[in-house]
Amino acid sequence: MFQDVMNYKPKERDYLFWTVVHPAVWLLPMLIAVLLTALAVHSVVLGSAKYNFLAAGDEAPVAAAPAAAPAAEAPAAE
Repeated sequence: MFQDVMNYKPKERDYLFWTVVHPAVWLLPMLIAVLLTALAVHSVVLGSAKYNFLAAGDEAPVAAAPAAAPAAEAPAAE
């Protein structure tokens, strides 16, 4: 049994993988799964203000408090 493992020749045996995972059948579903995963990751990352520089700029800037108006002088009494 151990000799079977040591005598493994990848170039002679790896073609069997493609008899099970036939690209004509499974390539498009695998690419769709990769696309959906990428879209999910991007939606989570871009939805977070921590990682999205565009979302950080959407917040309204805090307006500065208006300067105090000078006190109106009382009219001088005649």
